[in-house]
Amino acid sequence: MGISSALVGALSKLSINAPTEIQAACIPPLLQGRDCIGNAKTGSGKTIAFALPILQKLSLDPYGIFALVLTPTRELAFQIAEQFAVLGAPLSLRTAVVVGGIDMMAQALELGNRPHVVVATPGRIVDLLRSTSGEWDLSRIKFLVLDEADRLLTSSFAPELSYLFNILPKERQTSLFTATLTDAVERIADASPKPGKQKPFVHRMTARVETVETLKQYYILVPSHIREAYLYHFLCNPPESTHHLRRAPPEKVKPTKKGSKAKARPSKKKASEDPDAIEQPPPTIIFCMRPRTAAYLTHLLQTLHIRATALHSRLTQRERLSSLALFRASVVPVLVSTDVGARGLDIEDVALVVNWDLPAESEEYTHRVGRTARAGKGGLAVSFVTERDEERVLKVEERIGTKLAELDLPEGKVLEQLNTVATAKRLANMELHDSDFGKREEIHKIKRAKRAADVQGADGDVTLP
Repeated sequence: MGISSALVGALSKLSINAPTEIQAACIPPLLQGRDCIGNAKTGSGKTIAFALPILQKLSLDPYGIFALVLTPTRELAFQIAEQFAVLGAPLSLRTAVVVGGIDMMAQALELGNRPHVVVATPGRIVDLLRSTSGEWDLSRIKFLVLDEADRLLTSSFAPELSYLFNILPKERQTSLFTATLTDAVERIADASPKPGKQKPFVHRMTARVETVETLKQYYILVPSHIREAYLYHFLCNPPESTHHLRRAPPEKVKPTKKGSKAKARPSKKKASEDPDAIEQPPPTIIFCMRPRTAAYLTHLLQTLHIRATALHSRLTQRERLSSLALFRASVVPVLVSTDVGARGLDIEDVALVVNWDLPAESEEYTHRVGRTARAGKGGLAVSFVTERDEERVLKVEERIGTKLAELDLPEGKVLEQLNTVATAKRLANMELHDSDFGKREEIHKIKRAKRAADVQGADGDVTLP
């Protein structure tokens, strides 16, 4: 079975004329009806590898609900749905995104209209299945896809996946796609097939390469108590190789009355004509561990007249989507994110990835830095290394199979802005204190406690029926 001319035309409009390695390997067995496990580095076109076979088979027997795609993050769910919508336009494809942070009644009504493809996070789709009855079901699902399978096949999602595997039809095709082959994924690949089924087709990366060759990776040794000053200097003086990617216009620092909070407004003059203009950095994602840190750094950079927006789990879904839209459109050049933004997001021309905190798990490093140097383009990743990070650096270097190169910043120049940055730190902490961030933290603690109770006793080693 081949791909229909309508779908080939949709690919051509996206300037996709030749398959990537993962697409060439996985599309044929999926079209033949086999289960599939696909492993490829981030940015290699995994979504198209499972979307095309789904759309091809849907075109032969169109009905809803035909396919369920599960992802670990809300942002990735919206991105996958967008790609399905573009590819499936010739088929008048109907999609639905089912994630937390959106009204459940509206989502239930949308599912009642029988979309062809549902893209969901496990928790919300299970909540909807348990709270509604009769309006819709998943009994005719033909395809189940676990995207970022290494993250989904953990104890965090075990209760929801077990519930779904028990109610989904056994005759479906199941596909797992991941940039990281964990033990859980390998166990599924090696497991004996169920009666009447073949073993899944497994595609592994031909070379064990965690990061692409076009990515330059550095570290900066930074005393932890003045990291903010180093970050400010780095964003104001990014590597010369990234200057051509600058898109956002400079900010004019407008004088304010004594005691009032400083505001940065766009300058009407060109940067070269305006001595008070602050040159904005090229598109940059700053990763940190905690939502509170992301919120703090966003306030800090805004106070320093660098346009920044946040992406983390304490924001509403509307706020999260707005932040991504502003960053994608280059209205805001800096996105400060926790690891919710590290997986799968495809954003063009991200010049820099900055690790404010090194991740606890080295595999998350590869997902973070994979947001730049995509589709054969170049990119830089810079990790701030404090006196507490030696062990984490060694783990990262062991995983990627190479040493990070040291990037020296002129300490004298950095310290020139120390007073300015210290003032901004105080203002950022005050703004965080005065916001409703504390309330959001309390709400999250309650949800996390409930979630821990659900997970307790559930088997984290999920197997596919």
